[in-house]
Amino acid sequence: MKSTVNVEDRDVTLPVAKKQVTELQDAAESWTPQRTLAWAFETFGNSVAISSAFGAEGMVLIDMASRQRKSFRLFTVDTEFLFPETYSLMDRIEEKYGIAIERIYSVLSPEEQDRTHGAALWAHNPDLCCNLRKVEPLRRKLAELSAWITSIRRDQTSARSHARRIEWDAKFGLVKINPIVDWTSKQVWRYIHDHDVPYNALHDQDYPSIGCTHCTRSIGPGEDARAGRWPGFSKTECGLHIIEPAQS
Repeated sequence: MKSTVNVEDRDVTLPVAKKQVTELQDAAESWTPQRTLAWAFETFGNSVAISSAFGAEGMVLIDMASRQRKSFRLFTVDTEFLFPETYSLMDRIEEKYGIAIERIYSVLSPEEQDRTHGAALWAHNPDLCCNLRKVEPLRRKLAELSAWITSIRRDQTSARSHARRIEWDAKFGLVKINPIVDWTSKQVWRYIHDHDVPYNALHDQDYPSIGCTHCTRSIGPGEDARAGRWPGFSKTECGLHIIEPAQS
């Protein structure tokens, strides 16, 4: 099935894109990740970008995208608190795939955040810290786009369990595309090993989910894959993928 919106102006074409998602959503559930990426690139052109924190799932999507087109948009929200291993991986990605990662930052430097909200905000109000360093920078970036591509999977958290392969993102007001939403962790790692995809060295040190240095730890035997995120809090999401009801 071929269907193209030919996005040029975000404000004008988003209603068209929203309607198309509604019409294609059920059929898209049977698409492969590769077909989903092809649809995203064909439909939205330079107005779609892959968002990645460079976890295992994100690396799969980057590699898949590189096999479809030489140049594609890839961005990350750099909280300025990432692990050295994550920054090293970013350099490897740019070298291997020949692309420049668009890096998005909070309007507050870490020092300004300390002065405004107190030192180590993540230790006493991690939701606010995530909002300042991740959610609001992402919101600014997505305001430039008509669609974004993520690497979320349904079995990662309860907040992601009802995600669709393509959907309207009411939180940020654009199309959201989740090519590997129905994959398992086993499928992700099989792809990585089969295609020799680079990945974060921390994965080999019992870090299945990697975020900021202050809010990520390794996990022990039998722990959930997300147990190492925000230890000491019931928090399991930074807020980027919390689904909000669509406005009528």
